[in-house]
Amino acid sequence: MPLGVGPRGAPPPRTRSPLGSQSMIVGTLQVRLLLREARSLKDKRQVVRSITDRLRTGFGVSVTEVDAHDKWQLAVLGMALVGTDGREVRTALQRIVEALRRHPVAELLGHEIDV
Repeated sequence: MPLGVGPRGAPPPRTRSPLGSQSMIVGTLQVRLLLREARSLKDKRQVVRSITDRLRTGFGVSVTEVDAHDKWQLAVLGMALVGTDGREVRTALQRIVEALRRHPVAELLGHEIDV
């Protein structure tokens, strides 16, 4: 049976960790950013590095570029955040989306949140 799939294809039941009584909630966020001012992959790398560093320090999220590596005006970033409350995880990811909407260089083209 594949990991993360229960009987008859249903999700597995939530279980408590043997290490404690809290459930672990993992939230993911994928964003597509347009970098209009990037004229080369070097320009793109500088902008992406700046954005990922700010997201890591400002929101405590794990982040990396996950697609469009060879397109110099497009960046697709994937993020993960772990917590014990699904609402808090979703709210934190939505705050990241709002911060990216206000970014002066990158235009947010779309996003997908999964908690």
